[in-house]
Amino acid sequence: MTDQKPHHPLNVDGEPRAFFGRRSGKRLHKGQDRLFKELLPQLTIELGEGIVDPVALFPDSASRIIEIGYGGGEHLARQARQSPETGFIGCEVFSGGIAKLIEKIDEDGLGNVRLFTDDALKLLQKLPDASLDGAYLLYPDPWPKTRHHKRRFISPTTLSELARTLKPGALFRFATDIEDYANWTLAHILRAPEFRFMPASAGEWHAPYPGWEPTRYEEKARLAGRMVSFYLTFTRL
Repeated sequence: MTDQKPHHPLNVDGEPRAFFGRRSGKRLHKGQDRLFKELLPQLTIELGEGIVDPVALFPDSASRIIEIGYGGGEHLARQARQSPETGFIGCEVFSGGIAKLIEKIDEDGLGNVRLFTDDALKLLQKLPDASLDGAYLLYPDPWPKTRHHKRRFISPTTLSELARTLKPGALFRFATDIEDYANWTLAHILRAPEFRFMPASAGEWHAPYPGWEPTRYEEKARLAGRMVSFYLTFTRL
């Protein structure tokens, strides 16, 4: 795997740098607009001066998991349906993706999902130590141009925050169809002593996670001819 020079995800004011480009695309249809106004405020995590405690968000849940950049929300909604005993925090800034997920939440009556609609790093920095039981980062924007690599979510700062907020033994799962981003992520993980990457066999990282169903973005990648994906699993030590 190739080594990469790490980038610190802070802007000149010392605030977290945005890991996304735009917040909106097509106009929301009438039903989505209604849900944005009526349902989204009930689900949104707001940042204040103090910490954001996942136990307070999900007091009746046995575990709490974060998904960073959930896209259209297919994976997050399915996980929430299959594991009602788990509380899920979804982070996404793109209005189209948020709209798709809150439609699924409304249709399925999912009461174990809360949403954060700004940079995930800002939320991670507010979470208590060892407060999460797992994390997903699935098919994030690869920012392929070198000058944009600083916008990639994986960095020493974000990994440090993930390590701090994940419980020992928790899994961090990262999937991409871009080999360069897989290399980038492994290079950063291997410099992060809090995580372990120990696949059971060669090539295991090309096998989807148990129970995996392709996301919309993954299917789009297949249509574009990108047939190989990387499903990386890291353990918090």
